Amino acid sequence: MARSETRPVVTLRSTAGTGQAYVTRKNRRNDPDRLVLRKYDAVAGRHVTFREER
Repeated sequence: MARSETRPVVTLRSTAGTGQAYVTRKNRRNDPDRLVLRKYDAVAGRHVTFREER
């Protein structure tokens, strides 16, 4: 079966500049803009914002 195009795989990159990344899926219908989440950056040792990469 083919993967759904409404839930693509996206990469979330840390805005702290450490190179840390998370991989997740998102629903394009509910979130058409770039996804921004506050998650833990292990390199920085604290929670920072992660922005969707394209």
